[in-house]
Amino acid sequence: MISRRRFLQGATGLFVSNALVGCASARFKSYPFTLGVASGYPSPNGVVLWTRLTQLEEPAALPVRWEIAEDEALRKVVASGTELASPEWAHSVHVEANTLQADRWYWYRFTVGDAQSPVGRTRTAPAAGAQAARLRFAFASCQQYEQGYFGVYRHMVRDEPDLIAFLGDYIYESSWGRDHVRKHGAPRPVTLEDYRARYALYKGDPDLQQAHAACPWIFTWDDHEVENDYADDRSQDGMPREAFLALRAAAYRACYEHLPMPASMRPKGPAMQIYTDLAWGRLATFFVVDDRQYRAHQVCPQKKGGSTVVDPEVCKELLDPSRSLLGAAQEAWLERAMGASPSAWNVIAQQTLMAQADRKIGPGRAFWTDGWDGYPAARRKLLEFVRQKRVANPIVIGGDVHAHYVADLRPDFDDDKSPVVASEFCGTSITSQGPSQKQIDDRMPDNPHVKYGSGRRGYVRVEVTPQRLLADLRGMDTVKVRDAACSTLKSFAVEDGKAGPIPA
Repeated sequence: MISRRRFLQGATGLFVSNALVGCASARFKSYPFTLGVASGYPSPNGVVLWTRLTQLEEPAALPVRWEIAEDEALRKVVASGTELASPEWAHSVHVEANTLQADRWYWYRFTVGDAQSPVGRTRTAPAAGAQAARLRFAFASCQQYEQGYFGVYRHMVRDEPDLIAFLGDYIYESSWGRDHVRKHGAPRPVTLEDYRARYALYKGDPDLQQAHAACPWIFTWDDHEVENDYADDRSQDGMPREAFLALRAAAYRACYEHLPMPASMRPKGPAMQIYTDLAWGRLATFFVVDDRQYRAHQVCPQKKGGSTVVDPEVCKELLDPSRSLLGAAQEAWLERAMGASPSAWNVIAQQTLMAQADRKIGPGRAFWTDGWDGYPAARRKLLEFVRQKRVANPIVIGGDVHAHYVADLRPDFDDDKSPVVASEFCGTSITSQGPSQKQIDDRMPDNPHVKYGSGRRGYVRVEVTPQRLLADLRGMDTVKVRDAACSTLKSFAVEDGKAGPIPA
């Protein structure tokens, strides 16, 4: 096992040196691995490896060699092969290596012609049933390219996580916000080529590339990978259904092409199943869900679709028990999977804040319809299931709202006697601008189940052991400077068998 310092120095050197390597092959205008490498979805015997070729002279399919080794110098190769990078899938490569040993680190690399990719580091999960002693992971969301640099990832990599969970808004389709530090340089994507270009722009960021090369990722999307506030087949702007589904198909395809996803997630037109579960021995299981593709349309919209903030006494549709955020099939899968989980900790990795969030200060109530508050009956059903099945140590992680929140989760947030059945850690954004600290503080008295809130940009660092889960809420000094400092704002723990986070 190498030290973190040696890995970072070596990886940085490879990124620089490979960028200078001349490609003797006439197939490329210049170095073809400009988007880096990535890995994801670790299992006890394997992992998904990813890269995408760029700078091609002509759109021909090309063989890409891959190799996985037990050492950083790639002298002890334990698996290798060749995959075809086809123009149909933007010359992306998805390798599903499945002959590896459980619970260990590996290094990998791609080669095409005389060009070699940067070396990535990845790992496998512990064996099924193994009593893993520790899991360290980080989670993040919402990285609007224009509003800041992705320096958060420098700090995340230094934490040496086993896994990174990204929880939505990997790209932004729109330009918005103030004080931009860089530009998209293109209008809102409409075609497949537009979405491919947007992903390539984001994946060109060196800090994001280093985080992908440091450890495996798991992923779920939110709305901006397609369009703000979309719900199933409905655009927020009233786009005709068939036209919107064509847009969604292009966006989903580009998403798959740029992330280390297994073949089982390959999209079929506008459909792409990304919900799944991933076990870390008997220590923890992640249940990764999709709250966009199957949801009921938002209620009481002010436009033809999209979100708004409503008074539940006025918008009666809000309480309709038939409305689902996850869709019936995904709800049934989640209940089956969680109900059968043998893990000590069960983590629902989803997009947004699950806790009720009353946005009206003082008497009366107001709820945002795009999050779980827009689907309160579905939320209550899920939390009642967690209570009735006595799911072991349920933890909900999320993003979307561009602020850190820590909360108790109850089936009924309006009843003080309703039991706390799960713990929530909602992470802030990588760069996307959010509410002011004053707005957060002013709303806290109306939401007593929320124990902490911060408007700083950053991420969440989590360590899980059989005895407890520790979450550090990390905050950047600024995202306007690439190498800004990051510090722990607050730490909370969840003790084994005791629902509800406590200050650590």
